[in-house]
Amino acid sequence: MELALILRRGLSPLLRPRLDPFLLAALLVMMAAGLATLHSAAGGNERLVLLQAVRFGVGLGALWLLSRVPPAQLRRWTPWFFLVSLAILALVPLFGTGRSGRHWLNLGIFYLQPAELMKLSVPMAVAAFLHREPLPPGWRTLLLCGLLIGLPVGLILLQPDFGTAVVVAASGVFAVWLAGLSWARIGMFGTLGVAALPLGWPLLQEYQRQRILTFLDPDADPLGAGWNIIQSKVAAGSGGLFGKGWGNSTQARLDFLPEQTTDFIFAVYAEEFGLVGVVGMLLVFAFIVGRSLWIAMDAKETFARLLGGSLALTFAVYVLMNGGMVTGLLPVVGVPMPLMSYGGTSAVTLLAGFGMLMSIHSHRKLLGRPNGWA
Repeated sequence: MELALILRRGLSPLLRPRLDPFLLAALLVMMAAGLATLHSAAGGNERLVLLQAVRFGVGLGALWLLSRVPPAQLRRWTPWFFLVSLAILALVPLFGTGRSGRHWLNLGIFYLQPAELMKLSVPMAVAAFLHREPLPPGWRTLLLCGLLIGLPVGLILLQPDFGTAVVVAASGVFAVWLAGLSWARIGMFGTLGVAALPLGWPLLQEYQRQRILTFLDPDADPLGAGWNIIQSKVAAGSGGLFGKGWGNSTQARLDFLPEQTTDFIFAVYAEEFGLVGVVGMLLVFAFIVGRSLWIAMDAKETFARLLGGSLALTFAVYVLMNGGMVTGLLPVVGVPMPLMSYGGTSAVTLLAGFGMLMSIHSHRKLLGRPNGWA
């Protein structure tokens, strides 16, 4: 009896619920919709759906574990996580594999996409650094934050993977912006960025330049470079108001739509569920972002607020970039639709990020330490 009591007391902190039920419910809705759409897009390939369900299970396990780790402990782990993630990312140019670049490491049992780890470690590193600095950030602080963001982004661009590099950069920039960056400096950096665009054109890969030109005029090569975006818009538009029904996506079933299980899976969803389904899904996405931002605002320490806010806004960037890509409003950059597109590392890291948000929510009543404390 005494041993059972000791075990019960020891395990009770682990078993005590620390999950925000509203955010968790919205995530489960998205995962269910993603699996249903994947089943249709893959032509009823149950093995593909099962593999994605297993990945969601692993991601939910990571979410549950991280929800129990206090933000202060996450902050202490951040330097090691950032350095390990950076070291793994540095191996990709040497040992990576992929169809249009070196994006994955073959670990035998599964493929790991190290760039996905940076979507967590970069905002964590920037938030942990800013936690110790006086805010709003000065020029020295901004320079060091730029190094924390720029090094991994540069390694990702070498793969090359422009879409993931944009998301990783955004995740770090959001943390800096939430730290109180003045609008004058935001305007200055924005102006410099726009002015530097012509200088970046020669640095792009040929296929990246082709994607931008195709975005500007997809009808210039409708059977070649413009095929993907044209078929995506056809699929999304043909759904009408209420859609063709689950499993009735003709663009996917007849193989007109490319990458229907990954980059363009949202076009399959739009064709099958129509405008009503798309609006409903966007409302769920909006709720996830809004709830996550509310959790971040309710946090009691700088690290938790900056990390939670940057994770929430990065999720929004995912949705906006993929949605814009599918509808032709943005160039095709290979960014997946979160919790819908087929992919392992992306799904697990995304849910792990929400585990950190759950941790911030469950520890919100604890007083944070002053800036500068370990």
